[in-house]
Amino acid sequence: MSNSYFEKVKGYLEDLEVDIAKEDAERTLYVVNDANRGVNHMVVDCEDELLVIEQVIFPVKSDDATMYKRLLQMNRELVHGAFVMDEDGAHVIFRDTLQLANLDLNELEASLNALGLGLAMHADELVGFAKPA
Repeated sequence: MSNSYFEKVKGYLEDLEVDIAKEDAERTLYVVNDANRGVNHMVVDCEDELLVIEQVIFPVKSDDATMYKRLLQMNRELVHGAFVMDEDGAHVIFRDTLQLANLDLNELEASLNALGLGLAMHADELVGFAKPA
């Protein structure tokens, strides 16, 4: 992966005025925060030709089919990204992937805004899912 992509993404994050809490050049990732968008320890990872954006939303407290169904329905309303499970099925995360080769500031901003909008639209339900069963 070209180091120029890593630096390009950093410039965009700075332009968007998100707080870069951690920068790991070796792993080509940033951890960012932006309270206005609901971003808290979001991982922005430059993987080969993709920019992978992941934000933990909540730990899964129960194996509830209703929750999974609602998350899929919520995904239909998201402009960018999706609510998905991590590899272990322990957390619901917001995930989006973008092509690094033609990434522009507006595209990255739209992904971040999609998370904020999705959280705002579904806040009550997401909080309810996060509560212990």
